[in-house]
Amino acid sequence: MSEHARVPQTKAARQARIAELVLGGEIGSQQELAALLADEGFGVTQGTLSRDLVDLGAVKIRNRNGDIVYALPGTAPVTLAGRRARLAQICAEVLLSAEASANLVIVKTPPGAAQYLGSAIDGSALEEVLGTIAGDDTILVVSRDPLGGPTLADRLLALSGREERA
Repeated sequence: MSEHARVPQTKAARQARIAELVLGGEIGSQQELAALLADEGFGVTQGTLSRDLVDLGAVKIRNRNGDIVYALPGTAPVTLAGRRARLAQICAEVLLSAEASANLVIVKTPPGAAQYLGSAIDGSALEEVLGTIAGDDTILVVSRDPLGGPTLADRLLALSGREERA
């Protein structure tokens, strides 16, 4: 990540990134995890990182190579259906609104949650999503269909339990 990239310094954003790193790699130590977080602009102490890992329910397990690594409960293996269920859960927690125009959807979240939700949208592999760009509290979601924004906004709102666009 660029040293000029703006990273929200919230506990939720930090813990979301820790979860992504643990899920996406073979993190064997808190020092390794702290270094990866520091590279992305999250300066954490060992105590804070330790508490975050406890909050996330992280445990140490032996991977297929016999190495001891961090894992999160109930995360392996993650199926497409599991990623979509996770997206629905995150939408219910943080999606505040979704407004569409042509093939674009602007999604609003609480401060610090946009990258978390954007990552879940990307990871869910929804066919209609071309990609996302997330800031601190706003996500730009681009639909593959030139006029698919309203349908995509409705789908995200339905996942959140809300029924109408902003």
